[in-house]
Amino acid sequence: MKTPNYITSISTVSPLGSAPEEIWKNYQENRHFITKTHFDDEEAFAAFLPKNIREEIRAIGDSENFLKSVDPTVLYSIYVSRKAIDLAEWKKGQNIGINIGSSRGATQLFEKYFQNFLSSGKGDVISSPSTTLGNISSWVAQDLQSRGPDISHSVTCSTGLHAVLNGMAWLRSGMAEKFLAGGAEAALTPFTISQMKAMKIYARADDSYPCRSLDMSKASNTMVLGEGAGVICLERDPSHHIAVIRGVGFATERLKHPVSISANADCLQRSMKMAIGDLPLSEIDAIVMHAPGTIKGDEAELNAVKKLFGDKLPALTSNKWKIGHTFGASGILSLELAILMLQHQEFIPVPFSDISRSPSKLRNILVNAVGFGGNAVSILVNKG
Repeated sequence: MKTPNYITSISTVSPLGSAPEEIWKNYQENRHFITKTHFDDEEAFAAFLPKNIREEIRAIGDSENFLKSVDPTVLYSIYVSRKAIDLAEWKKGQNIGINIGSSRGATQLFEKYFQNFLSSGKGDVISSPSTTLGNISSWVAQDLQSRGPDISHSVTCSTGLHAVLNGMAWLRSGMAEKFLAGGAEAALTPFTISQMKAMKIYARADDSYPCRSLDMSKASNTMVLGEGAGVICLERDPSHHIAVIRGVGFATERLKHPVSISANADCLQRSMKMAIGDLPLSEIDAIVMHAPGTIKGDEAELNAVKKLFGDKLPALTSNKWKIGHTFGASGILSLELAILMLQHQEFIPVPFSDISRSPSKLRNILVNAVGFGGNAVSILVNKG
């Protein structure tokens, strides 16, 4: 990519917390943040936001009347967006473009209103405007008083990284001066958990690590859902930044099954190759894998890496064993892990994985995301 884009700040909220120091400390420990809880009458594993942060976010919803009826995905997005623009030293009212997407959208409100409809036979007055996917970026734009474009979208689990692609395109076109891009997900609901269980991909065993992402010897699927949100502030100005996007790649492959990619993840092969560009493969030091903890998903991505890199694999890692799969927010949380590793010059391995070994250096890190529909995004970052 001839013209890099600069990440001037990143802000996330996840089971790891929301403060960068706290998040990094939690990454350095070999413990996970997954618990078993009840969803209606069923038990299931899930990774929730910390209680104190949930209370902070709830206070945002109580602070203004127009926020009392929005879904948690909106509140999570407002929470991280306020922090991100403060860190980037942006001001409210600027020409800031916003693209914050979600795989599932207003899941909690949608299920609530639909249950009410089943009981009463009538829809709530605000059920339609409060459950539309466009709510997320629109309400963030309202909160930041932005004068730029605001877009919400869903590209399943690669939604967050697709938002980054969109932001870069808007900056290059000159139609926005600054861009806020990311994803949010608050889908820890009975119906969503039930959907994942129905596909037989959800974790069931009471292992010390319920999600076995990048454990290539696992005998069963171990995906676990988490919740969270994350945004990055993007600019073309290199004067101050925390990381540089050196390459981006994207691809969609032809599917033979609605919930799985090909055995060698053709879409990820193409997206990684595009993101790397002319850089020698030996210069890629690590990959933050999508690795959802399913047998076929993890194997397909590893096969794609082997097809591209041969016997000389970069260091491989993932964060889903620790915080679960956050759907549309997962790509941004993976990007955050890459940035933290670059900043601290420390690789965070998967503690139980035989293929997750530390590299000799950390300069260029590739971040992958892929979702239902065979869509993949890869982003190459370094410190610049």
